Amino acid sequence: MGINTGTSAAPETTVTAADARNAAEAARETAWERPSFAKGLYLGAFDVSLIHPHPEPSAVESERGDAFLAEVDAYARTLDGARIEREDQIPDEYLAGLAKLGVFGMKIPQEYGGLGLNLSYYGRALAILGSVHPAFGALVSAHQSIGVPEPVKVFGTPEQKQRYLPRCAAGAVTAFLLTEPDVGSDPARMACAAVPSEDGSEYVLDGVKLWTTNGVIAELVVVMAVVPSRGIDTQGRKTGGITAFVVEADSPGITVEHRNKFMGLRGIENGVTRFHQVRVPAESRLGREGQGLKIALTTLNTGRLSIPAMAAGAGKWSLKIAREWSAARTQWGLPVGEHQAVGKKLAFMAATTFALEAVFELSAALADAGMKDVRIEAALAKLWSSEMSYKCADELVQIRGGRGYETAESLAARGERAVPAEQLLRDLRINRIFEGSTEIMHLLIAREAVDAHLAAAGDLASTTATLPQKGKAAFSASGFYAKWLPHLVVGKGLDPRSYNEFGPLGKHLRFVERESRKLARQTFYGMSRWQGRLEYKQAFLGRIVDIGAELFAISACCSRAEMLRLKDPTQGRGAQKLANSFADQSRLRVQALFNELWHNTDDADLTLSKALLQGDFAWLEEGIIDISEGTGPWIADATPGPSQQEDQHRKYR
Repeated sequence: MGINTGTSAAPETTVTAADARNAAEAARETAWERPSFAKGLYLGAFDVSLIHPHPEPSAVESERGDAFLAEVDAYARTLDGARIEREDQIPDEYLAGLAKLGVFGMKIPQEYGGLGLNLSYYGRALAILGSVHPAFGALVSAHQSIGVPEPVKVFGTPEQKQRYLPRCAAGAVTAFLLTEPDVGSDPARMACAAVPSEDGSEYVLDGVKLWTTNGVIAELVVVMAVVPSRGIDTQGRKTGGITAFVVEADSPGITVEHRNKFMGLRGIENGVTRFHQVRVPAESRLGREGQGLKIALTTLNTGRLSIPAMAAGAGKWSLKIAREWSAARTQWGLPVGEHQAVGKKLAFMAATTFALEAVFELSAALADAGMKDVRIEAALAKLWSSEMSYKCADELVQIRGGRGYETAESLAARGERAVPAEQLLRDLRINRIFEGSTEIMHLLIAREAVDAHLAAAGDLASTTATLPQKGKAAFSASGFYAKWLPHLVVGKGLDPRSYNEFGPLGKHLRFVERESRKLARQTFYGMSRWQGRLEYKQAFLGRIVDIGAELFAISACCSRAEMLRLKDPTQGRGAQKLANSFADQSRLRVQALFNELWHNTDDADLTLSKALLQGDFAWLEEGIIDISEGTGPWIADATPGPSQQEDQHRKYR
C-alpha cells in the first residue's frame, strides 16, 4: 500500500446528544425472545436453573477440542514471547505456524475449511497463546471475534461465506474498522462515507479509521461507513445509514499511514488506515444499508468473550508466579507468602482466578448453546474480567517488589529468572479500554438492565415530556409497579433450606437471590427519584451494574464448583473452597457498593469537575513542564499526515 498525502477530510457535521442517543437506540436489539439470567439479576428474578448445570460440549466436540489444545500448547512452547517484545512484531514464521495449525479458523465452520470449535475451546486456545505473549491474543481475537469471519458467518450471504470464510480459515488475516480519529463510542458522528454509484453496482469509500488492530497486515477488512440517504428503496425500506462492507486490503486507494505504538501489547499490528476513492462492489456489502451498527454490536456480543478468556489465562499466570515466588522468597525467617499481608493477596488472587475462569466458561457455554440471550452476560464478563485480572497482575507486581517492576530483559541480564510481571500489567491495561471501555460498558449494561423500568415509566423517563404526559405515564406505571414490587419483598433467599443442593455454597446463592431483589428495589428508587434524569446519574448506574457483575460472578463460581464436584469429588472440594472464598470476598464488595449508592460524593465531585473545566483551578497545575505542548493538536482531525513507518507494513499471505 502506498502513502496517500492527500488532505481531503469529510465535512463536519453537528451531532446533538439526541442524535447520538437515537443512533445507539436504533442499533440496539430491543426484543428479549430468549431468557437471560443476567437480566433477571437486575430485575430481582434470580433463576439459577438458567445457568446450572450449564451446557457442556458433546464427547465428540470435547475430543476434537482437547486434541487441538494439545497441538496449540505444543506449538506455543516453541515460541519466544521475549522476541516479540524486543522486535515489536510477531515474526512471519509464527504467523505461518498459526495458520498451519488452523488457529485463524477456530470458530469458522468445518464446511468452510475451519475447525468449527465452540467458544470454550476457542477461549482456552487464546489463553494458551496469550500466556506466551498477549499480542497473539490480540491478533487472533481481532481477526476471528470481530474481524471478517464472525460478521460474515452471521450476516453474510451464502456467496459471501463461500468467498471469504475459506480464505480466513487458511490464514488470511482480517481486521474490523469502526473507530475514527474523532469518533469513539459515538457512532452518530461517523465521518467515513460510502457513496453508491448511479447504477448501484458499487460504493466509493472515503475516510480515515484509527486503531485498526491487524489493519497493518490484513488481507481483508470489515469497514463501517455512512451511506447517504436516498429516500425509500423499491422494497419500501429507508436507504443509507451506517453500513458494513468487506473490503480487500490491497484495493487501490487504501493507505496504511501509521503503525501505532502503545504502552503495552508490543507486537500488535495496529495502525491508521485511509480510504481515498476506494471502489467496493455492492456484493461486498454485509447486510442492508443502515444495518452496520447492528452488525457491529451483534458481533461484539460474543466477540467480547475473548477478553474474559485471556483474562482468565492472565489470572492463572499471575497466580502461578506469585505462588512460586511467595514460597521461595524468605523474609524474617518465613516464606513471604506465610506473612498475612502477602497471604491475603495470594488468597485474593486464587479466589479471583477461579472466578475469572468460571465467568468465562459459563458465558461461553451459554453463548454456544444458543438457548439464552447472553448480551448482558457477555458484557458483564468483559467488564468484570478486565478489571479483576488487572488487579491480580497489580498484586503480582507488588508481591515481587522491585523484581516485579524490573523488566524481564533486565532480570535475565543479571542472571535471574526472566519474569515479565511489569509487562503483564502494561499488556492487561488495554482490556479496560478496548471493545468498550469500562465506563461505556457501564452505560451499555445499565441501559439493558433498566430497560423494563424505562418501558414501564414511559414519559416519566423523558426529559422533554409535558406535565400532562408525565401524569398519564405515572398512572400507567403505577399499575406495573403495584404488581411487580410485592415480588421483591420475599423470595427463596429467606429460606435457609433453599439451594441446599449446592452444599456449603447454598448460603451464597441465597445471598445472591436476596441481593438481586434488593438491587431491583434500589434501581426502582433511583428511577422514582430522578425519572428522566436517571441517565445522567452515571456513577449511580455504574454501581448498579457492578453489583450485578459481582452477583453474576458468585453464581458462576457456585455453579462451576458444583459441576466440578460431581465430576471429581477431590478436585470439587478444592473448587468449593475457592468458590467459598471468592463469594465471601465478593459479598463485602457488594455491601460496599450498595452503601455507596446513596452515601457518596457524586454531586460534589460533579460540581468540582465543572469548575475545573472552566479553569478555576489552573493555578494548581503550576510548577511543572508539559513537554507535549506544541507537538500537535489536542484532538486529531481526520487527516493525519503520512508516516515514515510505511516500511514496517507487512502483509502475510
